[in-house]
Amino acid sequence: MITTHRDARGREVAPDLLALTGDTPLVALDRLSADVPPTILAKLEMLNPGGSVKDRIGLAMIDAAEAAGELAPGGTIVEPTSGNTGVGLAIVAARRGYRCVFVVPDKVSGDKIALLRAYGAEVVVCPTAVEPDDPRSYYSVSDRLAEQPGAFKPNQYFNPSNPRAHTHSTGPELWRQTAGQIDAFVCGVGTGGTATGVGGYLKQRKPGVVVVGADPEGSLYSGDTVRPYLVEGIGEDFWPPTFDRDVVDVWERVSDAESFAMARRCTREEGILVGGSCGTALVAAHRYAATQPEDATIVVLLPDSGRGYLSKLYDDTWLAEHGLIEHTADAGTVGEVLAGKDRALPALLHLGPGETVARAIEVLRSTGVSQLPVLREAAPERPGVDDVLGTVHEHDLLATALRDAGVMHRTVVEVLQPPLPSIDAGAALDGVLAALTGGSSAVLVTDAGQVVGVLTRADLLAHLAGREG
Repeated sequence: MITTHRDARGREVAPDLLALTGDTPLVALDRLSADVPPTILAKLEMLNPGGSVKDRIGLAMIDAAEAAGELAPGGTIVEPTSGNTGVGLAIVAARRGYRCVFVVPDKVSGDKIALLRAYGAEVVVCPTAVEPDDPRSYYSVSDRLAEQPGAFKPNQYFNPSNPRAHTHSTGPELWRQTAGQIDAFVCGVGTGGTATGVGGYLKQRKPGVVVVGADPEGSLYSGDTVRPYLVEGIGEDFWPPTFDRDVVDVWERVSDAESFAMARRCTREEGILVGGSCGTALVAAHRYAATQPEDATIVVLLPDSGRGYLSKLYDDTWLAEHGLIEHTADAGTVGEVLAGKDRALPALLHLGPGETVARAIEVLRSTGVSQLPVLREAAPERPGVDDVLGTVHEHDLLATALRDAGVMHRTVVEVLQPPLPSIDAGAALDGVLAALTGGSSAVLVTDAGQVVGVLTRADLLAHLAGREG
């Protein structure tokens, strides 16, 4: 509940920013609900001071740690986070004089990382596609950092103050705002704190309330095979203690494409700028609402704003690079894109294994390309995939040269990166998008087993833009 008071001059003012946490409004989504019987109501958690639902648990976990003597003045807060919990903790730290170190997975948007650093936090980035007990995982790295003297790890996945914050604030707010007339509560499930705290509270007040868990494809929760996905902040590859799995009555599994499309639709139709996990929750709420009567009260919790995702799900180029642009299925073939490229350069610009790093950098600079395949010495005019020894990348070469000036006189085979992925000229463009999503900056195009050219992200996007024009 928001806490304000009258000061000595009779002005209504909050004592500090932390007092403004919670008591977020509920709004009807009449446009997104136009094709389902009931009107879906949305709890706007992006209107918390730090822009997300995680402000609630950040404050609650630090309050509890201070009360228990686990965090003392001048201490350090260490937490693995996808971004939003870090912001909530950073605001508390700024007010109370703590140092912050946040460990984030590498799929977190650069916008979020910049935001954490703006609050004065230190950010460590770790790989997403590793097991939780891998020493490189963001769980493991945060454990090691938390062993430093004076450090405290709130550990949102294990901290009972996480779901308790929602039992004491979010749940009662919804009960009051709906006058007890709530039939279903829909939310994305990450740590499980929101589902457990809000769902548990509502079921105590009204046992018939249905809790719907919105889960990304690739998450363990809804029974999927664990694999990487692009939506941030929800889904998991293990069952955290903060999550009471029995509280969820219905699971809705949602794809990245559905999540991002719905988030963008919400922004454009309702005027509410939301993040990707909000899209996941909205898809789940919409599906569930389609099965309910007109007088049902369905509340969906929207955890954060879309401001942290402007360079991702709100960027058409990013969507195209990740195979999520809607019109790629009939956008032509790989060979058609290759044929339409500017022919100012050879179709297959390449280097030989005996050429020096200095020569490679010169070719990259003069031609304006960022990577080149390296072919074996006796490669034919139309080489096969087996004739490709590897790739040199401009960024890697320059970084190596800055560390070791002597590398400029070495041959490129000494600094080779793996070969670019290959794709047949007759393949649809979705295949190129899948290859580029895997982290490669370009692909080798083959025809009857022979390498005939290279396609980059820029080539593909130029082709798509040309079709739209």
